[in-house]
Amino acid sequence: MLETVTVQPVIAAERFMLRPLRKSDAGLITLYTADERVARGTRSIAHPLPPGTAAAMVERAQSPNRTEDIWALDGSEHGLDEVLGLIHLTRMDRKQNEISYWVAPAFWNTGLASEAVRALIAANPHGAAQIFAEVFQDNPGSARVLTNCGFDYLGDAEAFSVARNATVPTWTYALKTGN
Repeated sequence: MLETVTVQPVIAAERFMLRPLRKSDAGLITLYTADERVARGTRSIAHPLPPGTAAAMVERAQSPNRTEDIWALDGSEHGLDEVLGLIHLTRMDRKQNEISYWVAPAFWNTGLASEAVRALIAANPHGAAQIFAEVFQDNPGSARVLTNCGFDYLGDAEAFSVARNATVPTWTYALKTGN
């Protein structure tokens, strides 16, 4: 049985804070995830984005019964946007988590994704012994984020992408945290 955690910490990174989602984030999340490039890089974001999708996601992220924590990369204290992207940590069994993330296209190739992944790994808020991740094979930038953060390549697989309405080849990665 998966255990749920209701307290989601704020995690400091160098250029932003990872913080729990709030209702006011829905507008920027909608703006960024409506971009087909962002949607196609994920399993679950639809394109075109249906109205109310971001607000519903924020509501799910605030639920005390959630099995996934979602943080906004909030750069507002450093002169950046309140939402630069999102990072998700999904609880699995046997002290395992799955990490996923996206960054708004305006901030691509700036190291924000690597910084967010490193910060979340260092905090390890779920006390995971192992963290998994997968990226679509046509997204080598996200694969570099994972390898630069210490993840090891496990193998090839496939995952369904809602935006693409297709099963897409993936690369799977794992990181042992030492917990």
